[in-house]
Amino acid sequence: MGIDAIRNEIEHMRRQISRQNKDILSLRRAGVDTAASLLLLSRMQDKVDVLVAERDRLAGDERRRYACGKVINGTPASRRM
Repeated sequence: MGIDAIRNEIEHMRRQISRQNKDILSLRRAGVDTAASLLLLSRMQDKVDVLVAERDRLAGDERRRYACGKVINGTPASRRM
């Protein structure tokens, strides 16, 4: 899965989580038990956390590369203080 696909999936999941939160609030106001909904919400948030970690790993890999494909291993000596 590419970094753009992961970013899109994160965005989609966050929208779903927001909707789920609103639904849970509505259910609480109506006096309905929300335990199952909260479990689903926590699983969704865990999945987003995994996707964010994967996105950060992929983004880090992209940042460490020059245009020619060489890997940057830290700060060059010319820019160190």
